[in-house]
Amino acid sequence: MKLRRQKHAKRHMGFYKHNFQFREPFQVLLDGTFCQAALRNKIQIREQLPGYLGGAVQLCTTRCILKELESLGKAVYGAKLIAQRFEVRNCSHHKDPVSGSACLLAMIKEGNPHHFFIATQDQDLANKVKKKAGVPLLFIIQNTMVLDKPSPKSLAFVQKSQIDQLVPEHQKQSIVQLKEKEGLAKREGEKRRKRKRAGGPNPLSCLKKKKKKTQEGQEPSAEKKKRRKRKRNR
Repeated sequence: MKLRRQKHAKRHMGFYKHNFQFREPFQVLLDGTFCQAALRNKIQIREQLPGYLGGAVQLCTTRCILKELESLGKAVYGAKLIAQRFEVRNCSHHKDPVSGSACLLAMIKEGNPHHFFIATQDQDLANKVKKKAGVPLLFIIQNTMVLDKPSPKSLAFVQKSQIDQLVPEHQKQSIVQLKEKEGLAKREGEKRRKRKRAGGPNPLSCLKKKKKKTQEGQEPSAEKKKRRKRKRNR
C-alpha cells in the first residue's frame, strides 16, 4: 500500500513539474486543520513530507492562520505550536485578518504564480482549491499524507494549452485574415444557415394514390363477365 501511494505521488508530481513548472524547494502552505490532524496521527511533517514529494520542501503558513489558531484557544494549542515553526508568507490581510481558508484561497489566486501546495483537512476549502488549475492538494488519510490526483480543472487547462501549442497564435490570426479576404467566413455562415432551414415535403407523401390502379384492375374482370353472358344467350 505504501509503495502504491509513493508511485501515485511520483506520477502526480511529474504532472505538476512538467505542466506547471513546479521546482524544488516545494512551497507547502499548511492550515490549522492539517497541523491538528498531523498531531493527532503522530505524523512528523518536516521529516516525512520531503521523502513523499521527492524533493526539498519549505513549510509555510500565514498570519491569518496563526491568528485563527490563537482565537480557537486550548483546543488547538498543539496545532498552533506546530504552525509557529513554519515560515510565514506575506498575505494581503495585514490590517484586517480573515479566516484561514479565505487567506489560502487569496494566496493561490491569479494562476498560483508562487507554485504553492495547499495542505488542509477542510473539505470545503479543498473543493474550492480543485476549481483552480495548477494547485496541488495535500491531505491526511489513514495516518498518511496523500497528494491528491490532478483536478479536472488542471487536466482541462493542460489539454487546452497543448492544443494551443500545436497551432501558434500568429497562425490562427493569419488563418482568420485569409478567410475574411477570400470571403470564406461568410460562405461558412451561409452554409450553416442553410442547414438550419426546414426540409422540403416528404417524397413519400407526393406519391400518386392507388385508386386508379384498382379501378383499372377491376375493368378486365367486368368485361369477362359480359362476354360469358353473351355466349350463354347464343
